[in-house]
Amino acid sequence: MSTRNQGGDVPVRPIDRLLAFMSLGLLLLSIVCFFAIMIGSSAGADMQSGVWPAVALVIWIAPILAFAMLLTVLIMSFVRRARANRGG
Repeated sequence: MSTRNQGGDVPVRPIDRLLAFMSLGLLLLSIVCFFAIMIGSSAGADMQSGVWPAVALVIWIAPILAFAMLLTVLIMSFVRRARANRGG
């Protein structure tokens, strides 16, 4: 269970921190993959074979997962804060 701090703020749990950093990591990975595809296509790489289809899939899936993780953190913090304010 979460306990209240001296200042009255609800403490940050490890799962919240983990989800937030995983979300940031997925967004950064998506940006890196986007630039890799831009550089690879300008260099004339074959985008239909090798690792390129997986890189393209990361660009489509990672931002959606990152958004879902951030929403999860937001909802969990709202629920925890409401429970703390209610006293239960």
